[in-house]
Amino acid sequence: MILAGVMLKMGTYGLLRFNLGLFPEMSRKFAPVMITLAVIGIIYGALVAMVQPDVKRLVAYSSVSHMGFVVLGLFSFTELGMQGALYQMLNHGVSTGALFLFVGFIYERRHTRLISEFGGLATPMPWFSTLFVIAALSSIGLPFLNGFVGEFLIMIGMFTSNAVSHWWSVIVTMLAATGVIWAAVYMLWMLQRVVFGKITNPENARLRDLNAREIGLLVPLLLLMLFMGVYPQVFLDRSKASVEAVRARVAAQPAGGSYASTEPAANDRRTIDNR
Repeated sequence: MILAGVMLKMGTYGLLRFNLGLFPEMSRKFAPVMITLAVIGIIYGALVAMVQPDVKRLVAYSSVSHMGFVVLGLFSFTELGMQGALYQMLNHGVSTGALFLFVGFIYERRHTRLISEFGGLATPMPWFSTLFVIAALSSIGLPFLNGFVGEFLIMIGMFTSNAVSHWWSVIVTMLAATGVIWAAVYMLWMLQRVVFGKITNPENARLRDLNAREIGLLVPLLLLMLFMGVYPQVFLDRSKASVEAVRARVAAQPAGGSYASTEPAANDRRTIDNR
């Protein structure tokens, strides 16, 4: 949970504040490389998560795929893409942190995380199963949950980006969109084997459901997933000024000068002020 909620965000915060802020020219120059690596991370992380026999490893490798979306949005250099990247950082911390919490609950009861050891948990643990499904759907990016907003903004921002050629932006967006499909594959397949189906192991039939303390830990996270999916504007408004400042820094013409400013609105405001 600390990894998903804090440590991974340190890396992307470093890219945003230090990489883009201190080295804007090189960020522009190497944007195609970073975008390509982001797409590879999205697809490769999802494919590796799909074959994991351990629930915790599956959730961990899904983080690799989700953070690929964050890097993709940051190096699109568009307002929507960078806003989506910041929002996806928040989404990932909430959704994946909750999933790690669910894994901890079943490990505490069975002392194993192997998917093959579970099955049919919906019968003895209805509360666990219901809340687990909601958190998994949030991680997939179901509309009206938080994961959808961040990934949608990132893909729209990448589609309209001028950091690479138009056709490369289209191809990259299409490839990144497959990450959502792969996420549905490995998450829903995991839910089918862990939560649904028949109880294959008699130990699972005797498992106790979530107690009040455990439900109290999960409910705030689940409510936050719903709120962030329905009303993201309250978060996007707070990050807009910071995103615009970074974009202006990256788009500024360097001393040697080859980059044109991508801030026509800002230039127009300066012209009006001068008049």
